[in-house]
Amino acid sequence: MPSSAQSFYLERVDAREEAGCGQCRGTAAARSNLSGDDGAAAAWLDSPEGRSYPRSTSNKIALSPPAFARQIDADAVSHHVRPGPDREWAGFCAQATGPNKVDAMKNDKRIAVVGAGLGGLSAAGFLQRAGFHVTVYEQAPSFSRIGAGIILSANVMKALRRLGVERALVETGIKPHCYISRAWDTGETMYEIIFDAASEERFGGPYLNIHRGDLHAVLEQVVTPGTIAFNHHLIDLKETSQSMRLIFENGVEAEADIVIGADGIRSRIRECLLGDEAPRFVGAVAHRAIFATERLRGFDIPDCTKWWGRDRHILPYFMTDRRDEIYVIGVVPAATWQSDAASLPSSREELLQSFAGFHQDLRRVLEVAEDVSLWPIYDRERDDRWSGGRIVLLGDACHPMRPYMAAGGAMAVEDGAILSRCLTAFDEPAEAFRCYEATRIPRVADVQRISIENSWMRGPTETDWFYCYDPCTAPLAPQQ
Repeated sequence: MPSSAQSFYLERVDAREEAGCGQCRGTAAARSNLSGDDGAAAAWLDSPEGRSYPRSTSNKIALSPPAFARQIDADAVSHHVRPGPDREWAGFCAQATGPNKVDAMKNDKRIAVVGAGLGGLSAAGFLQRAGFHVTVYEQAPSFSRIGAGIILSANVMKALRRLGVERALVETGIKPHCYISRAWDTGETMYEIIFDAASEERFGGPYLNIHRGDLHAVLEQVVTPGTIAFNHHLIDLKETSQSMRLIFENGVEAEADIVIGADGIRSRIRECLLGDEAPRFVGAVAHRAIFATERLRGFDIPDCTKWWGRDRHILPYFMTDRRDEIYVIGVVPAATWQSDAASLPSSREELLQSFAGFHQDLRRVLEVAEDVSLWPIYDRERDDRWSGGRIVLLGDACHPMRPYMAAGGAMAVEDGAILSRCLTAFDEPAEAFRCYEATRIPRVADVQRISIENSWMRGPTETDWFYCYDPCTAPLAPQQ
């Protein structure tokens, strides 16, 4: 028999089946055929339908019909990642026991996630799957296809796989053939990593380029419908004897037992926790542009190339498998940033001037760029205070990254996965937060250091420690 938590989520699978989810229909059919006597179940398993049923990677040996029926219950839950192959961390199954484990059905804490970025949505998705009552508050009126490209490495994709959106992301973005580092003047290849079936098996997941707007459209699906509150700009946070009160600009007030600050580098939650401190301008700005590939008039470029100059770099890459759109981000030194605006208009001429003397292969791309904008780059001094009381931070709210390793989004998603595991494993928020910080801070510190150095894959690089990491199965730090 499935556990109480599994039964709860199998009811949701049945509901999704009725709503038209094809895989859930297959799951329901499989469970129905396996509910009879062993002979009938064995016959079904040997039928074309039974043989075609998608079995989880953990089911690589022949299972008896009752055992496979139990496996199907796990698979049914894992399709909408309830509870998923890594059941112990989610705390769903009977096997997930121990003095610190919390029954998923008892996770009745109300959690407010402020910020619907990568980290916020990932955290919300995992926490909802663990049985918590989660609402995401986002100040924007809606998600839209604005912004820039983003790289999702294998460590991120393994987490997103458990949220049920890996396939949709792969279909929306592009699995690039390679990443190439080239010298700014000679064009010499300084380093190259090929992304193929072998690398995907080695890292445990694909490497993906995607437009941020397309990513958000997919990630919106990982949370329960109706649990994202748009147009909610947080202006204050007050602690009561029993909970936290969130006060929004639109006049709405909400109560929560735990508040997760996933609201970026200018986090209001961080201000409430640590005080008002402006981010640090790092002395560099980024030229960004997105334009149609057809403007290259047939000139072929690799899927993803980083050009390394003495004090600047630039990265053009495709964002969809159609290769019909190119994103360019080029970082150059700047003494100051005088504007209060998030970005300023730039021009093709300014972009070309910033990369004067670079190899002609790059210049051919920049000569057709359009809609160029200029963005300041900020970070913060390292501060390992990520939590206090009922408040906890993740992503750029606590450890903003310079965008030189393409790791800021990855760290936010990893944060969300680890934080959800800690809140599932420990009943007391303070214990969960200590475990979260002890687990995350050493890894994040390494990524921050490498990002500041701007040394990632400039030459031969050991990448396994980064790409092979799985935040859903990596050991949690022991409690002191």
